[in-house]
Amino acid sequence: MSFNKKALMFFCCFVLVALKTKAQQTEDPIIANILESLADIQKEDFDFTELADRLNNFKKNKINLNKTSKSQLQELHFLNPLQINALIDHIAINGKLMNELELQSIDGFDLETIKNLLYFANIYSPSGFENFTFKNLINNGKNDLLIRSSRYLESQKGYNSTEKTSYSGNPDRVLMRYRFSYSNNIQFSLNLEKDPGEKYWNTSNNPTGIDFLSASLFVKEVKRFKKIAVGNYALQFGQGLTLWSGLGFGKGADIFNIAKQDLCLRPYTSVNEFSYFRGIASQINFGNFDFTPFVSNIKLDAGTSFNSETNLEEISSLQQNGLHRTSTEINNRNKINQQIFGGNLQYNHRKLSVGLTAYQSKYNQPFAPGNSLYNKFDFANNELKNIGLNYSYTYLNTYFFGEFAHSLSYGYAYVNGIISSLSPVVSLVLFHRNYQKDYHSFFNQGLAEKTNASNEKGFYSGIQIKPNKKYELNFYADMFKFPWLKYGVDAPSSGYELFGQFTFSPNKTSKYILRYQFNNKQQNANITNHTAILNDVKKSKYRAEIQYQISQKISLKNRIEIAQYHEGNLAHRFGFLAYQDINYHPLSSKISGNMRLAMFQTEDYDTRIYAYENDVLYGYSIPGFQNEGLRFYTNLRYGIKRGVDIWLKYAITKYNNQTSVGSGLEEIDGSKRSEIKLQVRFQF
Repeated sequence: MSFNKKALMFFCCFVLVALKTKAQQTEDPIIANILESLADIQKEDFDFTELADRLNNFKKNKINLNKTSKSQLQELHFLNPLQINALIDHIAINGKLMNELELQSIDGFDLETIKNLLYFANIYSPSGFENFTFKNLINNGKNDLLIRSSRYLESQKGYNSTEKTSYSGNPDRVLMRYRFSYSNNIQFSLNLEKDPGEKYWNTSNNPTGIDFLSASLFVKEVKRFKKIAVGNYALQFGQGLTLWSGLGFGKGADIFNIAKQDLCLRPYTSVNEFSYFRGIASQINFGNFDFTPFVSNIKLDAGTSFNSETNLEEISSLQQNGLHRTSTEINNRNKINQQIFGGNLQYNHRKLSVGLTAYQSKYNQPFAPGNSLYNKFDFANNELKNIGLNYSYTYLNTYFFGEFAHSLSYGYAYVNGIISSLSPVVSLVLFHRNYQKDYHSFFNQGLAEKTNASNEKGFYSGIQIKPNKKYELNFYADMFKFPWLKYGVDAPSSGYELFGQFTFSPNKTSKYILRYQFNNKQQNANITNHTAILNDVKKSKYRAEIQYQISQKISLKNRIEIAQYHEGNLAHRFGFLAYQDINYHPLSSKISGNMRLAMFQTEDYDTRIYAYENDVLYGYSIPGFQNEGLRFYTNLRYGIKRGVDIWLKYAITKYNNQTSVGSGLEEIDGSKRSEIKLQVRFQF
C-alpha cells in the first residue's frame, strides 16, 4: 500500500504546528470521554443524544449519593454492577458518607472512577420533591432551547435531478430541541427535525406536517409513582432479549458492558426515528415490588407488497432510517400501525433482583415471509406475544445475571453471565447465550454478533487486569455459531472474535493505548456450485493512541489504526487511518473549540475504518473512512452572553484520484465533500 507523500508531509506539519496552536474544545471533556469510549463499538448512524442529555442533566442537578438508588447509579453507565453494589453496601453498613474522600475506601473505585462520579454526584444535593413548590418550579426550573442547521456545501445529484426519484426538499438538516427540567424529577423534551432532502412542511401521510416530532413528559418520585412517562418513552428490562428500546451497548473495550444496566422506564429524547414507544407508562412501587404497565400506539414507516394468494397487503420491511425524501419514501411513511401493551413486575431485595416482562405487539397488516431458504423461520403474522424472566444477584465479589425469553408460539432465547472480582487486581466476565432460529422480538437488543438476537449460540469470556493505577489490560474472546442459514451464508456457520487493549497511564496528564481486534466469520465462497461452500473471512484491526496534556489548557491526541481484510485464498487488503486532535480547554473563555486532521487510505469498503468525531453540543458523528484522502474539521463556540451560545463546525474530506464522491442520489461531482453546521443555544 503506497502513501501519498504530499498528504503525509502535510499531516506531519499539522502535528508540529499543533504544539504551538491554541485550538479549542467545545464539549465538556469528561462527558466527551465517556461518550467516545462507548462510541468505539457503534457505527456512523448512532445517536448519543439520550445519554448526553442524561449526563448533562446530572451535571447540573447532581445525584445525592447518600439518597441514591441502584437504578439511578445505573443511569451514569460508566459504573459497573460490582461498583454500584459496593457503594450501596458501604452506605448500608457504615451509614451516610460524611466526606467524599470515603469513596477511595470502596472496592473497585479508582481515582478516575471517583473523578467521573463526583462530576455528576455529591453528598449534599437535595433529592426528590423535598423543596418542591410551584413557585420553585417556575423560579428554579431550567429551560434549554437549541436550534441547529447543517448541510453539505457541494451539490448532490438528488437535488439536481428532474426524475421522480429525486429529493422533494432542500439539502438542509434542521433541528429544534427544547428541554425543561426541575431538579432530576421533572423533565419535558421536544424535538422537531427535518433531514436533508425532506420538505420543511409535508402533510403527505403526516398530519402534523413536521417531518419528525417527538415530545415527552417525565416525572420521578411522586409518592408510589417512581416514574411516569407521557408521550415518547423507552423501556429497558433485563438483558435486552424480551424488551429493550432506545440506547444499548454490547461488546467493546469495557468488558463490564456485557451486563446490561436495565433502566426500566426512560423518557425518549433521541432524534432516531425508530425503536421507541408513544403513549403512557409508569413505574409504581409496592415495597419490594415495582410494577411498570405501559401502552403504546404509533405509526411506522414500512414497505409493503400485495399477496395474490391471500389478497392482502403484507409488510415486506420495516424502515428504520426515518428518511422521507423521495416519492417512494414519502409513500411508505406511517404506512402501518403498531399497538403495544404489557407490563413488567420487578422484585428487589438487597442484592437480589428478579423481573417478569410480558407484552403484546399488534400490527394492522401481517409480515410477509422472505422467499429465500434462510427466511424459512421469519416472522409471518400480525400479532406477537413475548414473555421474559430476568434476574441478577450479587454474592460477595461476584455478580450473577441472566434472562430467559420466549416469543409465544415461536422460539426461545436465554443468556447467563457472571462478573467476578477475583482479587483487587483481576476481574473476570463469563457470558453464555443461546438464541433459537425462530425466536422473535421487535424490541430485541441482546448481545449478539448479528444485528438481532436470533439463530445464534455463543460463549464470551473476558478478563481485566489492573495491577495499579498506571496499567490496565482488557481482553476478551467470543466464540459463536449460527445453526441456521443467514443472508449471504447458505449453510450453518461459525466464527470467533479476539480483543485486547493495553492502557498505560504514567501520570494524570498522559495515556498510551494499544489495541488489537480480530474477527473470523464465514460467508459464501464466490464459486458457482450446487453445494454451499463457505470461506473464512478474517478482519484484523491494530490501533496505537497517545493522549497527552502539554499545559493546563492544551491537550493532544494522536491515533494510528490499520485494518486488514482476508477472504479465502484472495490477497490481503488493508486500510490505514492516522489523525491528530488538538484540544484547548480554558477554565473560562467566551471562545472555545477543537480541530482534527486525519489522513486515510483504504482499498475498499471492507477495509473502511470508523472514528468518533467531536461535534457541536449534542451533535455526534462517527464517519467511516474509505478510499484515500484527507479529512479536516474544526469546531468553534462563542458565548455571546450568559445563557446564549453559538457553535460552528466546518468539515471537509478531500479524496485523491476520484472524480465523484458518494453514490446514487448522494453523488457529488468532484473530489471533495464539505459540511457546515451552525447551532445556537439559549438557556434561561
